Amino acid sequence: MAISRAQLLKELLPGLNALFGLEYARYGEEHKEIFETETSERSFEEETKLSGFSAAPVKNEGSAIAYDNAQETFTARYTHETIALGFSLTEEAIEDNLYDSLSSRYTKALARAMAYTKQTKAAAVLNNGFDTNFPGGDGVPLFSASHPLVSGGVNSNVPTTPADLNETSLEAAVIQIAAWTDERGLLIAARPRKLVIPPALQFVATRLLDTELRVATADNDINALKNNGSIPEGYTINHYLTDTDAWFLTTDVPNGMKHFIRTPLQNSMDGDFDTGNVRYKARERYSFGFSDARGIFGSPGAA
Repeated sequence: MAISRAQLLKELLPGLNALFGLEYARYGEEHKEIFETETSERSFEEETKLSGFSAAPVKNEGSAIAYDNAQETFTARYTHETIALGFSLTEEAIEDNLYDSLSSRYTKALARAMAYTKQTKAAAVLNNGFDTNFPGGDGVPLFSASHPLVSGGVNSNVPTTPADLNETSLEAAVIQIAAWTDERGLLIAARPRKLVIPPALQFVATRLLDTELRVATADNDINALKNNGSIPEGYTINHYLTDTDAWFLTTDVPNGMKHFIRTPLQNSMDGDFDTGNVRYKARERYSFGFSDARGIFGSPGAA
């Protein structure tokens, strides 16, 4: 349905001082703090995980050398979604000198709606990350204590017991990440990069990462997390996280959190011959997801 003069009656009257409701500030592209971005030229993308070899055994004198097989383990699939929204103005609204003011205001509102949608879809990967209804390529959710390995073992990217963000839980996460292995059980040199939190945890994160001494203790101990550079990129707030006590650590493991752009944001407009209305449209196509769950650690909080 087109926006008509009846919906914009006040804007036709003299003495109007201000229009408001469309000029709110918006949060930036917070998905860039979590996801690696790549372009795509297909309707979907697939990434297949490979296993390496197990630890080399001792070869006894005169015995044959041992051979091992590499193999594919699982495939992560990214199916792009088309996101589009538009509005139109009636021919009469355009005639009554509303074209310039409304096209400017509502194209800004359109951009805001598109940006909001993108951020909520990005955050949904984390918001749904503990839910078994959203499995990854290995058959378990993004955050799980049972990511299966070819060796028969498992990797865990969640705490043993769900924990709120504090010094103890954050230090335990750093230690746990350092113990991660590859598909054959060989240690990998994984390290945390950045703490991702909802707004409710911003003050906790500041105290944990930015103070020189330990938090909430009378001991004159150094803040080991800061002194060791355990979280080198500090913390970032994601305003689209729905759980107020969940927290996450991105790591330096490659091919973890992925964002594929199939079609960048495009804006277009045209006129309809029959009605004389002018239509505006914004459209983009993309996908968010994960390939290697070692790219992030997450805790749902203690509650």
